[in-house]
Amino acid sequence: MNKVLWTVQVLLAAAFTVAGGMKVVTPAADLAANMNWVNAVPSWMPMFAGVVEVLGAIGLVVPALTRIKPGLTPLAAAGLFLTMLAATGLHISLGETDQLTGPMILGALSAFVAWGRYSKVPITPKDQ
Repeated sequence: MNKVLWTVQVLLAAAFTVAGGMKVVTPAADLAANMNWVNAVPSWMPMFAGVVEVLGAIGLVVPALTRIKPGLTPLAAAGLFLTMLAATGLHISLGETDQLTGPMILGALSAFVAWGRYSKVPITPKDQ
């Protein structure tokens, strides 16, 4: 189970780094050309979502890998789950049901990591 969780954590971290990084470095006008939701939210929202995703990606791996404050890993996963839940709700409200697959899969995997690292196979801190 530990290997499965690590695999999912690393894959999620990669996915959120790419998706979040794109939102951080790409101007909102360019994002809007490919993402309809950008026009439906405040102008700061895409950048905020990108920063949350990149920080969440870091939180999925770094605390567990260094074993410094590893309890932050399930919290990061739970935060990313909530972010994907919000993304799912936004897409539903905009009638973009064809855009639900990504957020739902990433959200489910984030929930799995949160559960796994909180209760099933927690990472022990370095000092224990």
